[in-house]
Amino acid sequence: MSVLETERLTLQRLSARDAAFIVELLNEPSFLRYIGDKGVRSEADACRYLEAGPMASYERHGFGLYRVERREGGEPMGMCGLLKRDWLPDVDLGFAFLPRFRARGYALEAASGVLAHARNALGLTRVVAITSPDNAPSIRLLEKLGFRFERMARASEKEAEVRLFALDLRR
Repeated sequence: MSVLETERLTLQRLSARDAAFIVELLNEPSFLRYIGDKGVRSEADACRYLEAGPMASYERHGFGLYRVERREGGEPMGMCGLLKRDWLPDVDLGFAFLPRFRARGYALEAASGVLAHARNALGLTRVVAITSPDNAPSIRLLEKLGFRFERMARASEKEAEVRLFALDLRR
């Protein structure tokens, strides 16, 4: 199901048919380093991840992470969307792209579309984003989108600290 389109991209709900793509994306070294190991090693693992994560979020919140693909060709490039984490009071922007699709403006375009959707379709007035403290490419992207560093945060005492950025969508 297509959620939104930008000039070059289509963002669609993830489904079980995306299992092979999810295995590839979630096992990229940069995903493991900056986002974390989700324990997805097989297509069966990916289906469980999709059902418990993005697909459950669509049902519960009306939004989630979406598959990002070029309007022409339809090859999955990455995912971008909104998450509602229990430990954060605000909705959170998330994104991850396969290395071969980075540095081409796709993440900026997808995230801009998601933020417009958050404001216009979902009525959100504030969105946050978290990054590993040393994830310079994601920090640069968030700053281009207008996010500002707010504070350091952590999900629990067992988790590493992350940088929390915020964006007021009313501006």
